[in-house]
Amino acid sequence: MSAPDLSVNLGGVRMRNPVMVASGTFGYGPEYADLVDLNRLGAFVVKGISLDPWRGNPPPRTVETASGLINAIGLQNPGADVFLRDHLPFLRQFDVPVIVNIWGRTVEEYAAVAERLSAAAGLAALELNVSCPNIKEGRTTFGTNLPMFRRVLAAVRLKTRLPLIPKLAPDLAQIKAFAQAAEEEGADALSLINSIPALAIDIETRRPVLANRTGGLSGPAIKPIALKLVWEAAQAVKIPVVGIGGIATAADALEFIIAGASAVAVGTANFTEPTTALTVADGIRDYLVRHNLGTVKELVGTILC
Repeated sequence: MSAPDLSVNLGGVRMRNPVMVASGTFGYGPEYADLVDLNRLGAFVVKGISLDPWRGNPPPRTVETASGLINAIGLQNPGADVFLRDHLPFLRQFDVPVIVNIWGRTVEEYAAVAERLSAAAGLAALELNVSCPNIKEGRTTFGTNLPMFRRVLAAVRLKTRLPLIPKLAPDLAQIKAFAQAAEEEGADALSLINSIPALAIDIETRRPVLANRTGGLSGPAIKPIALKLVWEAAQAVKIPVVGIGGIATAADALEFIIAGASAVAVGTANFTEPTTALTVADGIRDYLVRHNLGTVKELVGTILC
């Protein structure tokens, strides 16, 4: 049997394999370039970019927990113009799709950063972080308020022809409704889930460990939750889904694919083993060979319930 075809078309983004690296866990490229062959990735998802520079939260900003990591980085980034000038030229050297995660504090900021980035060459898609609060609307979170969610997607869709991939919040009682709304507003794919709101306390001081008090939990601890939400979302839409949350092995990734994900993203595991995405891709290939499958697409959504 010939080698299986691992290629994926993720809403217009053509990937050599279904394994990407999650936003916020792989920097802007140079941080890992000496450790990982970036050309072997399915796609590179850049750390979140806003219209203007953003300092993020004060330290301490991370704390390890049982089977996970809580972070409150606060979306620190250099802003769209600096990213385009200083970081994108480096990423253009590689034969791998570059997806930029974007965020804003208002609908208008989302639209503006999407427009700014879309004018540059070398970008494959935009991933929308919709877990940010809208300042004008009393800190209502875009990702948990359906009308606000629709507004930001519609506004961004008007400003770009790039494929749009909303990254859904994890604390949704009705993930299917948000997935369907994204599809209706012109999303080309979905990614989920984002980190889960969490708290760690220093028992000696009786204070939160993080300066921001709360943060987002990621890592193996959240995988079963992410897997359930991906399964539900994939059933609700026709557009492809990217599964994210606690993926550290090929077996983890295969669970997401069988649940309905067309691609997966490795996140927190990059901090402990930078080559995780590559070993996951190799493991998926080996699984397809063992099960006499010619393409990874044949495995998507094959869960038996």
